[in-house]
Amino acid sequence: MESFSVEWLALREAADHAARSERLVEIAAAALQGAPTVTVVDLAAGTGSNLRYLSARLPFAQRWLLVDRDKALLAEATRDTAPPNVTADLVCTDLAQMDDALFQGASVSLLVTASALLDLTSPEWLDALASRCRAAHAVALFALTYDGRIACQPDDPMDELVRALVNRHQQRDKGFGPAAGPDAPAAAAHAFERYGFTVHRAPSDWELGAESRALQQQLVDGWAAAAIEMSKRDADAIRAWRARRTEAIEHGTSRIDVGHEDLLCV
Repeated sequence: MESFSVEWLALREAADHAARSERLVEIAAAALQGAPTVTVVDLAAGTGSNLRYLSARLPFAQRWLLVDRDKALLAEATRDTAPPNVTADLVCTDLAQMDDALFQGASVSLLVTASALLDLTSPEWLDALASRCRAAHAVALFALTYDGRIACQPDDPMDELVRALVNRHQQRDKGFGPAAGPDAPAAAAHAFERYGFTVHRAPSDWELGAESRALQQQLVDGWAAAAIEMSKRDADAIRAWRARRTEAIEHGTSRIDVGHEDLLCV
């Protein structure tokens, strides 16, 4: 599985939280209501952004299992003081080899959750996840799954080529087999529906303006690098695109929207 830096995860956290669907969180909370304690398994927990967002919005006692293969990221996840009704344990493991024990032993109710994960995984991995969630009678809530949409302002004639190359790059193996990439929202919904879940979907797009210059720049740099990997013959044109986008970001005239979906499976 790909690793991400503490700096990148911190940079994106505000945009992530602003984009998420409050409605799906409310439906998930209602589905779990009545349990004295809910076990929350947070897959690819990173530095704990999902914990910080969700824990205050779930009106019951929670025992979190923060699961990630990166010990350094997990160490950051417990630096903040958790709400009084929340406990958190760290589980360092590679999710490419899914451990059945993560989905067992919940005292009453189980919530399986993740943020910005599903598009990195394969359709086969998503099917296995849905199967385990069904066997555990879990509710599943997945935030910020990339769906392939990128819109930049001001328009640039290279935008569509870069977007297409980035989406091809997203389908490369990220550690789980060939990734679903932009097809992940549909692939996840299909997998969970196949196991009898009702799937609710909601947009959770990033809408980044001048207040998000640093995040915009990281995106443009990353997209340019990914696009060049996919088409070296277009490298000079992609670098020129990156320079034009950087100029717009620096002048405060750039806007970037990135399409995501949240999914709730009950």
